[in-house]
Amino acid sequence: MSNLSLPSSSKLLDHDFVFGVATSSFQIEGAADSRLESIWDTFCATPGKISDASNGLVACEHVKFWREDVELIDSLGVDAYRFSISWPRVVKKDGSLNDKGMQFYIDLVEELVKRNIKPFVTLYHWDLPQHLEEKGGWLNRETAFHFEHYVNLVAKALGDRVYAYATLNEPFCSAYLGYENGVHAPGKRGQANGRKSAHHLLLAHGLGIRALRRNCPDTKAGIVLNFTPCYPETQVAEDIKAAKIADDYINQWYMRPVMEGLYPDVVELIEPQNRPDILPGDMDLISQRLDFLGVNFYTRLKYRSDGKGWYEELQPKGVVTTDMGWEVYPKALSELLISLHQRYTLPPVYITENGAAMQDEIKHGRVNDQDRIDYFQSHLNAVDDASQQGVDIAGYFAWSLMDNFEWAEGYEKRFGIVYVDYLTQSRTIKDSGLAYKQLITSR
Repeated sequence: MSNLSLPSSSKLLDHDFVFGVATSSFQIEGAADSRLESIWDTFCATPGKISDASNGLVACEHVKFWREDVELIDSLGVDAYRFSISWPRVVKKDGSLNDKGMQFYIDLVEELVKRNIKPFVTLYHWDLPQHLEEKGGWLNRETAFHFEHYVNLVAKALGDRVYAYATLNEPFCSAYLGYENGVHAPGKRGQANGRKSAHHLLLAHGLGIRALRRNCPDTKAGIVLNFTPCYPETQVAEDIKAAKIADDYINQWYMRPVMEGLYPDVVELIEPQNRPDILPGDMDLISQRLDFLGVNFYTRLKYRSDGKGWYEELQPKGVVTTDMGWEVYPKALSELLISLHQRYTLPPVYITENGAAMQDEIKHGRVNDQDRIDYFQSHLNAVDDASQQGVDIAGYFAWSLMDNFEWAEGYEKRFGIVYVDYLTQSRTIKDSGLAYKQLITSR
């Protein structure tokens, strides 16, 4: 097993730089019988939606084994743990607080604080209560106000014991994958659905920031966006333009409203009936000051012109890929961070997710995942490169702490630095987890 290393001059080795691990509620918690149904429960129960026909009803049974899991997190030497709150676990159908569900997170946060592990809480990681979806979900503007009410309840219960709150995780995935091309819950399709839900999600973010500032003004408040840098297939003008349109549609559609209160110019290329309904004051609400920006990065994509003024996505060929089929191209991470730094006035940036699904096998109690160690090494180097170029990067979170329910892929893809045997729920730290621990504890 090779170790992870960084140059001694790297700011990533400073003691105030945060190294962490990340998970999300639906992917690990289980205990579905003690919460309301979410859109992912419904989606999983729909034949053909999940590749291995599995669901999140049991997952990693984190609600049952959370104390052992915190012990495991502590053993890795990390500074922080990023996890999400299950909205269906903490809010009853009538809008009142589910005290028992909330107590689970209070206990979790208190145990993390006791161990000097910073809690990073994500308020929405895709598990919308199903009863709200039945009233239109993110296509219904009212859902954004239900979200504000939920954030109010959580912020009052957890307060400033939480180090940092993120309103949303990857609104692109919620809107585009969930409401525009339908491969994620709730499985709706259509451009108008995608654009409308995206606007309501961003509105929810703004309302959520307002609720956080009201209830715990001394805690960091921000958002987590995923970025897939868009590269042209060739240097022909049409392909360069197509990649720019793709970047506006996929990445800047979320980044620019949050940072500048404006949608990118690509909005003009969309037929008027497919554009979101923007009410007075919406964009000011969406673009409130952030204490941090979370950046999730996994891969890049290449694009060419479709000959009709739009873009066409190309599948990676002849390159190194992960088990998800995603190209390993760490240079895109440093180029992304530098480009964001040059384009926007950024708050401190956390790399809130970075990692790789690999074909892991456990042999004699050990998982030799050198390919994942190599992935982490090259991407930590990319983060360091961006840091040297003046990007204010405050932390890095490995995705993910443990193997878990990987959405439409079910349990077939393993992202964890800890191996989970789903039959016995035993956890085994992979070589990548040991290498990550070695890097963190050697500072």
